[in-house]
Amino acid sequence: MGTVVDRLLTVDEALRAVRERAVLLEPRSCLLAEAFGCCLAEDVTADLDLPPFDKALVDGYAVRSSDLSAGEVRLVVGEEIVAGRTPTRALAPGEAAAIMTGAPLPPDADAVVMVEKTRRDGPDVIIEDGRVRSGQNRLIRGREMRAGDVVLRKGLPLNAPRLGLLASVGRSEVLVFPRPRVAVVPTGDELVEPDVVPGPGQIRNSNAVMLQALAGTAGAEVCSFPIAPDELAKLHSTLERGLSFDVLTITGGVSAGNRDLVPEVLQSLGVTRVFHKVRVKPGKPLWFGVGPPRGDAPGTLVFGLPGNPVSGIIGFLLFVRPALLALSSQKQSVPIVSRRRLARSFIHSSDRPTYYPSRLSPDSAEAEAAIEPLDWAGSADLRTVAQADGFAVFPAGDRHYQAGEVVEFLHLG
Repeated sequence: MGTVVDRLLTVDEALRAVRERAVLLEPRSCLLAEAFGCCLAEDVTADLDLPPFDKALVDGYAVRSSDLSAGEVRLVVGEEIVAGRTPTRALAPGEAAAIMTGAPLPPDADAVVMVEKTRRDGPDVIIEDGRVRSGQNRLIRGREMRAGDVVLRKGLPLNAPRLGLLASVGRSEVLVFPRPRVAVVPTGDELVEPDVVPGPGQIRNSNAVMLQALAGTAGAEVCSFPIAPDELAKLHSTLERGLSFDVLTITGGVSAGNRDLVPEVLQSLGVTRVFHKVRVKPGKPLWFGVGPPRGDAPGTLVFGLPGNPVSGIIGFLLFVRPALLALSSQKQSVPIVSRRRLARSFIHSSDRPTYYPSRLSPDSAEAEAAIEPLDWAGSADLRTVAQADGFAVFPAGDRHYQAGEVVEFLHLG
């Protein structure tokens, strides 16, 4: 599991430490209606042939192709077969059967003529063009799958078509890697809820709803707690409840002030600190540890995110999201980091790698949009980030970047 470190880690070192401790959650059986977005924890096989019979792909007439030739052909209509009913007999020479889409073909029929290419004449049907090939508009038995075929492999994320496929092979429940359960705990005496007008020295709690949304997009089940005050006893009680979840994210209380009580309380609850502080801007004070085992389940992954909202977003994208995906066997559906050209020149100066709010330039003529750093006021400036598509990544140091230079881009979505 690695050792506890006291030095300032790079982003890559911190991410490795997180991933080492993000142990895949135990599989559980889940109803199909609740399994969307989860990853399969088993191979799934077909219980029968599908389709279970030769079936019509269109409304029309089942025929024997050997009865047909060029030009019009007249056939006797023997019976009508609707979806959900079975033919009563084989198709005789010179005979057709009226049939609906999805219905089984009668024995000896090997094609279906669309109703639009026919006309009825009393008990007969006239095929307007008899050039019909064997197999036309027919789906043969077992074309989709045969009984015993593996139709879905372990590890696949369940989207809507895959859920439909599970239902088609008789599954009402399936074994999955469950969604991580995430607790979001905002802390700080200065916080008030969004519907409260802040008093002197107070700010509204914007972090909780942001983290709840970010965790939800990573496939987690999220519970947002009420604001926890900077008071040992109440903070202890709140964080103790949070340790019953797979992941506990705490905002605020992890810096170096005398009211930053979170690390002290976590230690008293048996949480082992793995690292505190990362060489990144914004978000340096990030705290990460692992709680005590929860019976047979591994300890909760605990992330103490800085209270400034942009720092919290960066910390989530870099460390919390990868942990959530690892817990549930998910893979990143789209790259979260890409390499993009700068749409304009930019001067950067910092002793830490900086994640700078930027938008994808709508005026770019390239196949991939260039990135345009925004006019940003720092880690509390959420308004600017609300206009961003992600964050341009500028390495530590002083440099004047020219338009067209390539840098990494951390996508927000």
